[in-house]
Amino acid sequence: MSLSISLAINGRKHDVALDDPRVTLLDLLRERLDLPGTKKGCDRGQCGACTVLIDGRRINSCLTLAASLDGAEITTIEGLSDGEDLHPVQAAFIEHDAFQCGYCTPGQIMSAVGLIKEGMAGDDPERVRELMSGNICRCGAYQGITEAVLEAQRKLADREKPATGKDAA
Repeated sequence: MSLSISLAINGRKHDVALDDPRVTLLDLLRERLDLPGTKKGCDRGQCGACTVLIDGRRINSCLTLAASLDGAEITTIEGLSDGEDLHPVQAAFIEHDAFQCGYCTPGQIMSAVGLIKEGMAGDDPERVRELMSGNICRCGAYQGITEAVLEAQRKLADREKPATGKDAA
């Protein structure tokens, strides 16, 4: 029995026939849709390497059945940049050396993007660390990750501020 679903992934529509209703979003992305940026770490929802955004919310794709996502909008690490222009979170990760081996980086970045969209971190490094605690970095780049999240959050907030003064007219 085959099940058909329709997904918008990184702004592009995909109609997918699932032969097995147990296939996870992670396996669908990596094995069927050639989007290998989302990493398979623990495959148990404990490391965060597989984090993607579904309808703007961060989730562990290894725990999410693809069949349950018909009509969903999914953003993966491949969908963040605009051509050669990096997303502010990606740029901040580079600037703050927020990675070493790089394996967890896509999940860390996707989690950071989701966290910033949630608007809950504020400017408190401890709060950022707590809210990013579902993403494990074996290399221990947490200081750089926290600094990158805080900087990206500031840059994104500055982008959204309305113009003031003479130039606002």
